Amino acid sequence: MKWENQTILVEFFLKGLSGYPRLELLFFVLIFIMYVVILLGNATLILINILDPHLHTAMYFSLGNLSFLDICYTTTSIPSTLVSFLSERKTISFSGCAVQMFLGLAMGTTECVLLGMMAFDRYVAICNPLRYPIIMSKDAYVSMAAGSWIIGAVNSAVQTVFVVQLPFCRNNIINHFSCEILAVMKLACADISGNEFIMLVATILFTLMPLLLIVISYSLIISSILKIRSSEGRSKAFSTCSAHLTVVIIFYGTILFMYMKPKSKGTLNSDDLDTTDKIISMFYGVMTPMMN
Repeated sequence: MKWENQTILVEFFLKGLSGYPRLELLFFVLIFIMYVVILLGNATLILINILDPHLHTAMYFSLGNLSFLDICYTTTSIPSTLVSFLSERKTISFSGCAVQMFLGLAMGTTECVLLGMMAFDRYVAICNPLRYPIIMSKDAYVSMAAGSWIIGAVNSAVQTVFVVQLPFCRNNIINHFSCEILAVMKLACADISGNEFIMLVATILFTLMPLLLIVISYSLIISSILKIRSSEGRSKAFSTCSAHLTVVIIFYGTILFMYMKPKSKGTLNSDDLDTTDKIISMFYGVMTPMMN
């Protein structure tokens, strides 16, 4: 490993699963298959949404956006991860790392906001069906989708700019599969409390607030469904939410497990992520888009 004596790093070393060659080969096969499924499945859904005029509604427009988002999100990290599994050279340039951070964070933020908007769409469809065509008009749902993309891009741009301005000294080993923003921030030889505060605010606004909207929407939806007398009507109402609810549980469930699970004292005093954390992170980045 060549260390740079300068404070400006030329490249980062992605540690990933270095030291576990058998695991690397196994995960290469699994992730490659999942990536192909993600590309084919989501591309098919987008094509069907475009070609079938009956699907030109708010819900299917949002699902089309989600499919496109999943393709973009996985393409920012999976190809480079697959290459690193088979190559001894596991480095990424500083500029390449910045681009990967920006795209990954932008896609993640956009998905959180989009899932919140989709929950609102389901609430209106079930609880206010007569007003649904007015509230969720084409102009409304297109603007909501565009807004989610803009929010994701702006949030990611702000956080990425603040991170790349940090001084990085000798340590250039990122203990992750890709340039995950938290892992990169830990390498800075400066106070990162400002960056952490910005990230905390962004997390509350663009991750927890959409989750709160989802919880409130589904509380009202469940309350409305339970008032339906016929079992067939209840079953039909639940079925309209099942796909979205499954995605929400997988997406937020993995995030909460990754960042809120209790850590041992040894983990707290170490910068290393254990293998379990890395595999969970990979599950979050690959399994969720595949399930979508």
